[in-house]
Amino acid sequence: MKGEPKHKPRIYQSITEMQRAFGLPKPLHPLISLLDQNNVQITTEMLAPTFVMEFYNITYNESAGCKMRYGQTTYDFDEGGMFFSSPGQPLTGLQTAESSSGFTLLIHPDFLRNYPLDTKIKNYCFFSYSVTESLHLSDKEKKIITAMAKNIGDELETAIDDLSQDVLVAQLELMLNYSQRFYQRQFRTRKPINNALLEKVDRLLHTYFADETALLDGLPTVQFLSDQLQVSPRYLSDLLRSLTGQNTQQYIHQKLIEKAKQVLTISNLTVGEIAYQLGFEHPQSFSKLFKLKTNLSPLEFRQSFN
Repeated sequence: MKGEPKHKPRIYQSITEMQRAFGLPKPLHPLISLLDQNNVQITTEMLAPTFVMEFYNITYNESAGCKMRYGQTTYDFDEGGMFFSSPGQPLTGLQTAESSSGFTLLIHPDFLRNYPLDTKIKNYCFFSYSVTESLHLSDKEKKIITAMAKNIGDELETAIDDLSQDVLVAQLELMLNYSQRFYQRQFRTRKPINNALLEKVDRLLHTYFADETALLDGLPTVQFLSDQLQVSPRYLSDLLRSLTGQNTQQYIHQKLIEKAKQVLTISNLTVGEIAYQLGFEHPQSFSKLFKLKTNLSPLEFRQSFN
């Protein structure tokens, strides 16, 4: 039909189905699989233009030449990187290097059933990051992550017993916790890049409130900022939290209150007019937020300067 995409995404419901489609051996366990990129060659031709995995994916690629597309952005793993995706996340245009090293760990959600990690895994924000926000590991971090992957691989090759799943889930959770720690390190060590992004956020919000965009389009949203900056909403919030102690929504509110204080101080606009100018539909919502952030109503704040 007219308007439909030329290529429907290829959906892999199970790990076994995906490995069969790639001409790979059957996984040692139907719900969790570790692929060693040194031993497995996946060619670009094997992959559909867009594909969806209904399971978690953790990929560490040590080699340059591996590319993946997410949304409108293509990421080139020139330095090597670690990428996470959650079930149902569409991936487009994966290109592999002729020779690569690293691993891909696939975990079906059913493998985590009845374990606390089944719920906790949704709190690891990096599963919602764009592929352009890959985790770059130091040499020491590479050794830690690859050692964990080896432990998981060794356990998968061991005869299954009553504790096999407990051990694998524990190893997986340990890898995720270390990945969280390494992302926090990356936020700190890439301060020049991150500070530049923060400056862009400030400029966007300044312009938004200064040129009547707020009056026309309403309050700025997290999605608006992430779209303008071409980063995922979760990554932007985590980055801002590392730099300012506030997530994106809180930072927007801070800048909004700063602008409100300025207008209250230098203009004769009514509180209602200021509220509409800043993008609020109802003046009461503005007054409530202002008092929450300053312990003063807008009128009380204005009177304190008279």
